[in-house]
Amino acid sequence: MSQFLQKITDARVLVVGDAMLDRYWFGDVDRISPEAPVPVLAITDNEERAGGAANVACNISALGGQCDLISVVGNDDAAKSLERMLSEKGVTTCFTHDERHITTVKLRLLSRNQQLLRADFEQTPDDVSILAAMDRFKKSLDTADIVLLSDYGKGVLRDIDQMIGAAKAKGIKVLVDPKGRDFVRYRGASLITPNRHEFEDVVGPCSSLENMAVKAAELLKIIEVSYLLVTLSDKGMALFDANGLVFHQKARAREVFDVSGAGDTVIATVAAMLAAGADYREAIHIANAAAAIVVGKLGVAAVSINEILAEVGKEEVE
Repeated sequence: MSQFLQKITDARVLVVGDAMLDRYWFGDVDRISPEAPVPVLAITDNEERAGGAANVACNISALGGQCDLISVVGNDDAAKSLERMLSEKGVTTCFTHDERHITTVKLRLLSRNQQLLRADFEQTPDDVSILAAMDRFKKSLDTADIVLLSDYGKGVLRDIDQMIGAAKAKGIKVLVDPKGRDFVRYRGASLITPNRHEFEDVVGPCSSLENMAVKAAELLKIIEVSYLLVTLSDKGMALFDANGLVFHQKARAREVFDVSGAGDTVIATVAAMLAAGADYREAIHIANAAAAIVVGKLGVAAVSINEILAEVGKEEVE
């Protein structure tokens, strides 16, 4: 297993999707506003992190993999902050800057590590920007070992069917972190990674893993996707193909602090491992270990190779 972790440094993952900036304002609440029945947050600190597709890219870079990130952003302070922090983390940004577009920002207000409010700033990219991103994508396929499409429904992946087709034509695996109920738009992908809620929102409630396997097989035949990896929170994750359950990876015992970005970590780790030559079972085994680590951190975060090696090493003494 560790042999593939070491080979990640030679792997190149092309990430395309909705990059965003996550802002956190921390403070204390000790009174209610006289203007309205709402708490007053006295800000004491703030922090910025890469979110969405940018967080996926950071996760790949943290593992030691080479990562190119394609997205559409504005020509604003948020875009500059995002590019700066991505550069510091070793991610190569291939951003299309749109003067009329605002960079997606999610502002979270917290007190004692509890989120009080989230404010979103976002705008759908125009046709010119999307086409420019598509052009960058096609050129970047020449150096990509694997393609990861991170869909947050903000518009960058409007023509995702064309992206999947272009990558497949070059024999490159395509992994998709889906959004919404229309999984047909991911037709031809190698793997999609919904969580249980997203999966059941498409196929209906599942009473058991066996029932989930039947519905997953039916769905995969319809959308013509090779594999479906469903993350199951404290039940781990399960990989399905058109014949049913391939295998179930149980969750690791870990105190859960924050699940934000855990899905990003899972698909990023799977992509990096596959690009390094691992098979799906090996890739998901390592992704499961990475997920166990990241839920113990506040907010969207990344996991290092050393953390994963330490987590996997526990298996030898259990």
